[in-house]
Amino acid sequence: MTHSVRNSLLGLFILTAPLSACAQQPSASPQAAAAAVTGSIAQSSAPQIVTGLPDFTQLVSQVGPGVVNIEAKVGSRPAPRGPSGPDAGPGADDMPEFFRRFFGPDFQMPGPQQGPRGPQRRGTSMGSGFIISPDGYVLTNHHVVDGADEVTVKLSDRRELTAKVIGSDQQYDVALLKVDARNLPAIRLGDSDSLKPGQWVVAIGSPFGFDHSVTAGIVSATGRSNPYADQRYVPFIQTDVAINQGNSGGPLLNTSGEVVGINSQIFSASGGYMGISFAIPIDLAMGAVEQLKATGKVSRGQLGVQVGPVTADMAKGFGLPDTRGALVNDVIGDSAAQKAGLEAGDVIRSVNGAEIVASSDLPPRIGAMAPGSRVKLGILRDGKPRDVTVTLSSLEEGGEVMATDPEVAGAAPAPARAESALLGISVAELDAGTRKQFGLKAGEGIRITRVDGASAAEARLQPGLVILQVGRKPVGSVAQFNQELRGIKAGDVVMLLVRSGQGGSAFVAVTASEGN
Repeated sequence: MTHSVRNSLLGLFILTAPLSACAQQPSASPQAAAAAVTGSIAQSSAPQIVTGLPDFTQLVSQVGPGVVNIEAKVGSRPAPRGPSGPDAGPGADDMPEFFRRFFGPDFQMPGPQQGPRGPQRRGTSMGSGFIISPDGYVLTNHHVVDGADEVTVKLSDRRELTAKVIGSDQQYDVALLKVDARNLPAIRLGDSDSLKPGQWVVAIGSPFGFDHSVTAGIVSATGRSNPYADQRYVPFIQTDVAINQGNSGGPLLNTSGEVVGINSQIFSASGGYMGISFAIPIDLAMGAVEQLKATGKVSRGQLGVQVGPVTADMAKGFGLPDTRGALVNDVIGDSAAQKAGLEAGDVIRSVNGAEIVASSDLPPRIGAMAPGSRVKLGILRDGKPRDVTVTLSSLEEGGEVMATDPEVAGAAPAPARAESALLGISVAELDAGTRKQFGLKAGEGIRITRVDGASAAEARLQPGLVILQVGRKPVGSVAQFNQELRGIKAGDVVMLLVRSGQGGSAFVAVTASEGN
């Protein structure tokens, strides 16, 4: 029996059963019973919240002339070292679904082609864009014009104008173009911060080369992070608007005909529309535009911390009221955060009063601010709130954790060892060579030599990792490690700050257990 047939029979049973019961009562006729049921339904009906459907014809008529088609020709040049093209990026080969950037049907880049100077790439990228000022400034995506030798903007009146790339930013995926023309039909800009899930939005673009195609839908979510691309500074707008290859760079509009976003990515298993599309908030994009006009590049503020999410076990281990905020896993040396006194184990809960709910909320907030900005962070330290003022550095100044020299010193005396039965791990002292490998100073860290406990294994602890802290207390010897674990009992959650050989640090929560 098919699913639909079962549902039909189930609906029939639910509908007829009450009527049959009423029919057994001599005082009630079938007509009276039906009337009673109808009256009950009428009385319980809720008032209509949504009435009618929007008509977008006037919006499209007014805004359409400001939407352009963009053709970017890529000539002979050395091929990039990494994967490129519409299907490239983290997870492209090993994930059934992933974020894709999209180009037109004429984009020819199956792979590097051999040229006289080695691998070359050629092709044409077809995308969309929109006019933001009457004097010829046009906004589109970075990936539409990235590496192009020639960019052509096709207006709605069929004119084709050569465009100059004023500036482009890969992180925000925004590019600013300029054409030599006047009195162009610019589109009004809206407020992306005011968008709410459920609002109607419209996209106009050139999917598969079909100019000025219109699709509509609703905002599905705001503030989405993209875990599959290096765009941690963009709080994407998620919609269910039909977006396909060639829509990239086109405007996302509210019902007032104002641009609220730039269509940038889709989440797809096939490369086509599957109901999940992503746009760059226009407020963020216009902040980039001002910098591109002034300097040709975008500068972002930086704290100099590595952060991660706060899980329920971590909240218990740190004595936090809930799981909101960004947990500081590491503070980069000589960074703005270190100078302000931030420490590993702090939980950042707000930036200038704006709440940080998840760790992914923090990078867009900080990155949108100019280097040199003074920022007030609301943090929790040892479960107690406090404010910290930080003067942001520039992201371009570096500060990322770098892999250290893998060279290891010669043989050393056998290090001291210990075992924690409640945590299910064994640890040992670090020798000088291993400390150098992990980028540690003397008196920092101990090494995990064996993992036996289920909770430790679930926390992804493994031999070779280095423990830097127990809770908020640094440990540099087995004796210190044992001292910090003194008094713990089964059921307690112990927070360990661990580091891998690649230089990344993170807190993990391990539940103490007699069974380890």
